[in-house]
Amino acid sequence: MSRVETAAAITVPPSLGALFVGFLSMSLFGFGGVLPWARRILVEQKRWMDADEFNEALSLCKVLPGPNIVNFAIIYGSRVHGPLGAIAALVALIAPSAVIVLAMGMAYQRFGYLPQVQNVVAALSAAAAGLVVAMAAKMATPLIGRPGPGPAVAVAVFVAVGVLRLPLPWVLAVALPASIALSWYVHR
Repeated sequence: MSRVETAAAITVPPSLGALFVGFLSMSLFGFGGVLPWARRILVEQKRWMDADEFNEALSLCKVLPGPNIVNFAIIYGSRVHGPLGAIAALVALIAPSAVIVLAMGMAYQRFGYLPQVQNVVAALSAAAAGLVVAMAAKMATPLIGRPGPGPAVAVAVFVAVGVLRLPLPWVLAVALPASIALSWYVHR
């Protein structure tokens, strides 16, 4: 499906209330990582963005300081409703999670020494790793077959950081300008 066909399938931007509820549901159901839920809700369920738009916004969020999903909420919220949208998305994303994490932290402080609790935490770690792999696969799908350096840059960054264990800031310092230059060269 081309980007034009995908864009035609996207619905109108959400109302401010729908934006708040969408990010609230991400916060409440995004255990193990909110980004996979964000993609599922924004791209697959609500169709407020297409896969390319999601990847582009997330790519920007990854090079900005701060948590990626927080940056994403602010960028998307402001994109559809200005500063009020950014605030609505941010509050909906952070408030429920903060309450849940504080409660779980207090419970872990009290019961974390128990072997049963340690086993649950180990199982949750495996589930979280699976979510990261699934998210990476979904993000890579629109890159495959797209003209340009995207797939090659993605593989190079993966090898540099994941296999060679090079520091991420140094890899990004090289990969970002190289990717921009290659993309400019291919699309000129």
